[in-house]
Formats: sequence, C-alpha cells, structure tokens
Amino acid sequence: MASALAIGRARSDIDVISRAGLPLHSFVDEAAATLHTVVPFVAACVSTLDPATTMVSSSRKLGDLDGRNEQDLMWSQIEYGSDDPTSITEMVAAGQIAVGVQHVTHGVLDRSIRMSELLVPHFDYRDEARVVFTDRNGAWGHISLFRGDDDPTFGVEELELLASLSPAFTRGIRTGLLAQLSRTDAATHTGPAVIIFDAHDRIVQSTPGAQAHLAQMSSVPGMGDPLTSVQALVSGARRFARGEIERMPRIRARTYDGVWVVLHASPLGGAGDRAGDVVVTIEEARPQEVIDIVAAAFGLTAREREVVASVLRGADTREIASELHLSPYTVQDHLKSIFEKAGVASRRELVSRVYFDQYVPRMGEGIGPSGWFAGSVELSPGR
Repeated sequence: MASALAIGRARSDIDVISRAGLPLHSFVDEAAATLHTVVPFVAACVSTLDPATTMVSSSRKLGDLDGRNEQDLMWSQIEYGSDDPTSITEMVAAGQIAVGVQHVTHGVLDRSIRMSELLVPHFDYRDEARVVFTDRNGAWGHISLFRGDDDPTFGVEELELLASLSPAFTRGIRTGLLAQLSRTDAATHTGPAVIIFDAHDRIVQSTPGAQAHLAQMSSVPGMGDPLTSVQALVSGARRFARGEIERMPRIRARTYDGVWVVLHASPLGGAGDRAGDVVVTIEEARPQEVIDIVAAAFGLTAREREVVASVLRGADTREIASELHLSPYTVQDHLKSIFEKAGVASRRELVSRVYFDQYVPRMGEGIGPSGWFAGSVELSPGR
C-alpha cells in the first residue's frame, strides 16, 4: 500500500483533474495515470455507461490492454449475457462501489465466469479490482484494474481507497461527456442504421448507414471499438428474450463531433436459419432523449430539471413560478444555480447548451410526417 502522503496527493490531484472540464479521453488518461501511482496495475479498462441502463457506451484501455481488441466481443457476451455477482449491472443493483474478484471468490476464480473463461486463459490476469462510478442518477462509468500471477492481490485498503475515489471519477466522466460540443460542420446526418446479428452473433445484414454511424462513434481519440457496445446490446437482448432482465437494452452515446446517438437492440421472431436473430438500431438521438442525460450530467436536482424543462418550452419566470407553485424569487435562485452548473450566463445559452447545440444547425430542414427533421432518412415500417 502506498504511503499516506502519496495517497493524499493522488486523491487531491484526481479531484482537481475531475473539475478541470477535460474531454473524456483526456480525463481518463490523466486520472488513471495518477491512480497508478498509488494502486499499481498491469492493465486497466475504463468504460462509460448509460446511467439509465448501465450498458457500456465507450471504453478506454490502458497498459497491457492498450490496442488489444481481440476479445472485446467475448467480454460483452460474458458481461451482459451471463450471471456474475461482480458484473457491472449486479454491482450497481447491490449498491457495491468497489470489489476485488480474488476477495469475493475467496481465491476460487472458477466462481467468476469472466475470470475463468476470459481473463485467466487469454490474458493471464489473476485478479481484477472493479469500481463503478455512480451518483443519484445511476452509473456513469466503471474501471477495471488487473494484476498478473506475480502481483499481489488487491487488498481491502486498496479497495476502500478505490471506492473513496469514485465520486471524483464520476464527476470527471460526467463532465467529459459534455466537454465536446456539437460542431456545426459535423459529419452529414446519415439517418437510422440497422445491423442484424444471427444466433451465433455474426453480422448477417446491415444498412448502408451502419458503418458511417460506427465510424463516427469510433472516432473518439483513444476510445475502443464501438462494436463492443453493440455486442453488449445483443447479449442483453438475448437475456431480455429469455425473461432474465426486465428492460430492453438501450444506450445513449456521444460521438467525437458531439452528436448524441441512441442504440437499442431487440430480439426478432423467426424460424430455421433466422431463429435467434437480433436487430440493433443506431440513430441520432431526438431532443427528448438527450435532455435527461444532459441534465443529469450537469448534476441538476429534480426541481432544477423541472425549471429547465419549463425554460425549454419557452416559459418566462412568472409562468415557471405559477406552473411549479414557487415564488419568482425562488425560480431566479434555481436559474442561478442551473447557470452555474451548466457554465452559461443566460437562458438563451442554457437552451443551446442543453438542447439545441446538436439541432440548431438543422432547423431549416423542416419537419417530416414522423415529427423528426425531414432531412433525416426514416426507416420504413418494413425495414
């Protein structure tokens, strides 16, 4: 275990980094490098999660794992397609912040599918420390730290230290998701895309826009293959079809250009060769799908979200006060707090920051029959 002086310095540095407004990949790299000085590891993987579903939306590999993507699909299948008490979903459900696999299994690694089928045979890792980064809105990310056969297992004091650092990592990831604003010269909007996987998790069909969407997602510097998230959705859809989970898997993710996209998966009915097919749809997120995650990322309270929703509808202070049964002075106090958290100075900037930075450049396209921008390619019912 590192000295108390080193731990105090690392804790302070990570807190400062988490408040610096860094883009996601920069925050991950700097925070992980600092963490390594007090909790050594041979490899690490940091993932962002959709707080509504705990599905992985992006990942960054460090150390021995950097550039190694050959087992990503297997990881997704195990993580979201099997039962494991140390899976991200189970940790969040149980309210666990940090666990060590050696500690949980009492050294019997066969009790963990992830260790016995993936980490030991393919990477020769003998212990994993997992930490989830959560707040009242859900889980925003996680980190896995790995050690090899010649390394000590993660001790209780190290796990307690990792748990204590979770709030700072949560803050840094939330901020990082918002640090990249949408650009008016962002890539052409390609419309929804569809990818169909067969029962063996092979891609058997896809629409022309699928590769364009995946390319936009994979252009985030230093982040991993977006097919990892896609495969996680497929594995989740299979569990949903078997009645093992209650919610259809879904992910909101942000591209390097700052565009929010939504990915969701559904099992398909079929017989013969088509039995077990799963369809994954990727499309640009509609405004109502973005508001919730952006407001949560700003750390707005429930009342502040209600005020923001009223502002987005164009209500003035008196209208907001009447609607929410507040005094105008209280509304102004809420707006001041919202402006500070969002880093804006006016309602107009707030609307742009929360709602329109992705959509304003497209306002001239007009609205189609579906209520979405007419310039976007809509999927016909038969596709």
